[in-house]
Amino acid sequence: MKNETSLTPEEVAGILKIAKNTVYELIKRGELPAYRIGRKIRIDLQDVENYKKQGKKTEHLPETTPAGRITAGTKPSIEGQTAFSGLVICGQDVLLDILTRHLERHPNGTRAFRHYVGSFSGLLALYQEKADMSAVHLWDGDTGVYNIPYVRRLLPGIPAVIIHLACRMQGFYALKGNPKGIKQWQDLTRPDISFINREKGCGTRVLLDEKLRVLGIDRRQINGYKREENSHLAIASAVARGEADTGLGIEKAALQVRGIEFVPLHKERYELVIKKEDLEKPHFQAVIEILQSEEFKRELQGLGDYDLTETGKIVAEV
Repeated sequence: MKNETSLTPEEVAGILKIAKNTVYELIKRGELPAYRIGRKIRIDLQDVENYKKQGKKTEHLPETTPAGRITAGTKPSIEGQTAFSGLVICGQDVLLDILTRHLERHPNGTRAFRHYVGSFSGLLALYQEKADMSAVHLWDGDTGVYNIPYVRRLLPGIPAVIIHLACRMQGFYALKGNPKGIKQWQDLTRPDISFINREKGCGTRVLLDEKLRVLGIDRRQINGYKREENSHLAIASAVARGEADTGLGIEKAALQVRGIEFVPLHKERYELVIKKEDLEKPHFQAVIEILQSEEFKRELQGLGDYDLTETGKIVAEV
């Protein structure tokens, strides 16, 4: 790829550390120039670089008013647009990209700005009133409960509701055939195993660190613990390229990267956090209606790695 100036959507997704579907959405909205060669879509490397440079100027969480509340005029501009009136949704799963698309078509919907950050950063943005909702998957090793303990601690004094999105399977990525026989958490300390980690604050990193704590595993014995990537796809790709023997992530990324085998370990709950005071507002009601709709669930079923049994259900008021 070093000498190429024409990139596939998959290659652009790798460069920007986003899902391939998000690349298509950027192209569809005219935010990333693209062209066709036959039936194939291509993007010039220079246009990708220009998009990244523009992002450094405009891709930030919203500024707040003196009272700390976001107004439509202070939400982030998108590729030079002067104002953004809509919702700010934090989280990284492609499920949220699909939700955003459905939200734009809903009678009571709106446009949404997708901010690709981990669970801790998303909850912090919600607390600081720089986001309207955040997807989280944070496992508490003491209780075995997902998300509720963290929402209580990171949104102090703010009543919130947790809406279930999907259950996903977390596990190890390994080369096809799993030549090193990586099967359990303790295998990470083996001297013949190299690991690549997720960034601090994301749900996958929290799961790993909590498992290590509960099992009494010394993270200093893990070769590669301090090496980090910012997405499931980037971790799976690094393993496929031989840069590490294994990494932790969700099953869907293993289905997207050639030569990768998935070793399932832990079923997680991926959920959406909304302030209770916003719940009855039309845009937020639209989100719940979409999540509960059969149309939305059918679209997710084709992607794999989602258990949709409780999708759209309010599972907790915190």
